[in-house]
Amino acid sequence: MVELKHVDAGYPGAVVLRDVSFTVAAGEVFALLGGSGCGKSTIMKHMIGLNPVLAGSLLVDGLEWCSANRAALCRKIGVMYQSGALFGSMTCLENVMLPLEEYTSMKWRARRRKALELLADVELVDAARKMPSQISGGMKKRVAIARAMALDPEVMFLDEPSAGLDPVTSASLDNLILRLRKERGTTFVVVTHELPSIFKIADRCAMFDKARGGMIALGDPKSLRDTSSDPFVRAFFNRGEK
Repeated sequence: MVELKHVDAGYPGAVVLRDVSFTVAAGEVFALLGGSGCGKSTIMKHMIGLNPVLAGSLLVDGLEWCSANRAALCRKIGVMYQSGALFGSMTCLENVMLPLEEYTSMKWRARRRKALELLADVELVDAARKMPSQISGGMKKRVAIARAMALDPEVMFLDEPSAGLDPVTSASLDNLILRLRKERGTTFVVVTHELPSIFKIADRCAMFDKARGGMIALGDPKSLRDTSSDPFVRAFFNRGEK
């Protein structure tokens, strides 16, 4: 579903990661891991088409951002930003309806009906008429996931979905991701550093290291925890253990 081939990631004049190659299979939950500033969010910005790669190629469902119809590619993906990025002047329902208004010819009633169904999927129908300022951080992220699902994307990109949340709320978000993957067959790419979430939801992961400027591990997180020969990788997955 997603393929990176010898990608240099970063910004003009500033390469953050070099020669990154990996694939994300359809229906997989794939995590991007590493310490602060290692480049995992930079890689995600390339994957969602915000920034062009500096070298190499990046394909989503066989299409390259640099050459494909961007509107067609945008409809294949959904994005949840770390803060939720909801529009504060719109209700939760209006936030979820917005992509349907911008990218489809659906009538208002049909848009509203689908948005309510999406809020029901994330168990937030009761928040439909509330403003983002009236709901909790975890609820904002659920609304953002509902909005990201509005166009029935094939790939969902989630940036730090558990950041700043209490353990119970974080676990409920993990369960939501797994349920959506099971019910919809959606592929997920998740930036996170939360170990409980990593071990619970991720089929595979890619780990990056700022000092080495590249990808240093790829595979099942439990296997990397138990068998990696890299001290940094072992320390990452075993932090907090006595």
